[in-house]
Amino acid sequence: MALKTEEMVLNMGPQHPSTHGVLRLEVELDGELIVNVKPHIGYLHRCFEKHAEAMNYNQVIPYTDRLDYLAAMYNSFGYVIGVEKLLGIQVPERVEYIRVIMGELQRIASHLVAVGTYGVDIGAFTPFLYGFRDREKILSLFEMTCGARMLYNYNWVGGLSHDLHPDFVPMAREFLKYFKGSLVEFNNLLSYNKIFIERTANVGVLPLDTAISYGITGPNLRASGIKWDLRKNDPYSVYDRFDFEIPMGSGEKGTTGDCWDRYYVRIREMEESVKIVEQALDQLPEGDVHAAIPKRIKPAVGTIYSRVENPKGELGYFIISDGSVNPYRMKVRGPSFVNLAVLGELCKGHLVADVIAILGSIDIVLGEVDR
Repeated sequence: MALKTEEMVLNMGPQHPSTHGVLRLEVELDGELIVNVKPHIGYLHRCFEKHAEAMNYNQVIPYTDRLDYLAAMYNSFGYVIGVEKLLGIQVPERVEYIRVIMGELQRIASHLVAVGTYGVDIGAFTPFLYGFRDREKILSLFEMTCGARMLYNYNWVGGLSHDLHPDFVPMAREFLKYFKGSLVEFNNLLSYNKIFIERTANVGVLPLDTAISYGITGPNLRASGIKWDLRKNDPYSVYDRFDFEIPMGSGEKGTTGDCWDRYYVRIREMEESVKIVEQALDQLPEGDVHAAIPKRIKPAVGTIYSRVENPKGELGYFIISDGSVNPYRMKVRGPSFVNLAVLGELCKGHLVADVIAILGSIDIVLGEVDR
């Protein structure tokens, strides 16, 4: 006679560090085995999309910083190029290069938090310290440029709030040189660590067809084995002028699309971002950092969908203009919101201890999940 068991529901979060404050996971368990996981999203009361209707186009920018607050520089990048397309204006070339430099430094900073905190989720504390140590160096470069360390309000419609500080270029080069050695440290500490591999390889495998059906983007999609990156596949700004690779998962330590692949794609993407910034610094043109635009921005009646390759995936802004100074409607496609949807599929059949390893590998920020 088979032993009768009862399923148990375990609430994980919102207080758990890996749930970032406002996410509760309803985990259905059969013993230690996961039957299903349902994410319950809390409220940060950002109301970004509704607020945007009451703001003029420039006043919306600080709100974009607060979506994915670990990638604020890239959030505003995506928004302003959408409004500029709506207005039909061209910004100076220097602006485009500086936006790419800041965006790729922001990608490195975001991935450093992702891999550092992922180490903590698995039980390794030192990579967390190393990740924040290096991120601080990037934040110092941002602070030198615009006076802020986290919420920058740096990309403006038609240009930038400030030109680069005279010391920025040499200090950025110095950081890139230093950071190449730092990536080797990460690989030695974490990537090829036997315990880390055993906790992440063959865990939370995301098959490519499932990833596509859920609309997954960014490193999570590329880890499943496809080279899809908007910087290459739908180039914007001046990305088509740089030589860089799109890393993807290969199942090097387990199965393609597992937690280790998602982690390692981010490590390799930081290497590619270093290459992009180096090239952009070499080619950085002189010139103004503001285009000539009217004081009161009033795009013609129309709609636009603008998308960029945010560190966490495709970040899109759908904007409807009614010809006034405020957006009539605004809708954001936040990659964290979409990527979170597949969590239940990834967890089924694994052990309860794997939930944290799987959730951490997705790299979500709840600021753009609840808007």
